[in-house]
Amino acid sequence: MEWKDLLVGDEQFSFLLEVVLRTAIMFVAVIVAISILGKRGVKQLSVFELVIIISMGSAAGDPMFYKDVGLLTAFVVFATIIISYKLVMRLLNKSQKFEKAIEGEPVYLIREGRFCYLAFENESLAVDEFFAELRNYNISQLGQIRAAIMETNGNISVFYYEDKDVLYGLPILPDAYNKCIRTIEKGGYHSCRYCGYTEYIEPIVSFTCPTCKHDEWVPSTQERRIT
Repeated sequence: MEWKDLLVGDEQFSFLLEVVLRTAIMFVAVIVAISILGKRGVKQLSVFELVIIISMGSAAGDPMFYKDVGLLTAFVVFATIIISYKLVMRLLNKSQKFEKAIEGEPVYLIREGRFCYLAFENESLAVDEFFAELRNYNISQLGQIRAAIMETNGNISVFYYEDKDVLYGLPILPDAYNKCIRTIEKGGYHSCRYCGYTEYIEPIVSFTCPTCKHDEWVPSTQERRIT
């Protein structure tokens, strides 16, 4: 094994200085291109904009360390991406149908303290991940939520009930959520573990959720949100 081949491959050590220059040039080019595209934060990027950023990164990477890839090629790719982006954004502003097709539309995940559970299947959203997001908002049970909406950029917007209007709901703290039962031994409010459907249930051996047809229940809570 040759150390030279391991470290620089087929190139000479002198090419490393050229790599430094190429990288510096492409770094500046990426900054300029992003400033032209706009100054939105990463969490605010739509799927379309994220694809644009990834494409730019790929176009910038090859000229940095491949000697046979010229810088001018990358600049042409950058120019094409920027022009395409501007044209698509103009179409997005003029056509709601085109905007919906490219960026999607907001999706309700919770309404009136219950899951819109079909949305989780369509969005491939993990319940544990969603609960973790809600706990970041100091939410301990779903009855505190009037509506939760997944925006087109992936962020989740949450709208709350006032304290006096908080409903009984499915607890989402790990210890409480994992205490699921099938036999209701003591009458009280219980929530379906899968869809959050909540009602007062008398003692019964087995009770099937009328919404999602599951039979695992968690004792509900009417706990207010602590801010």
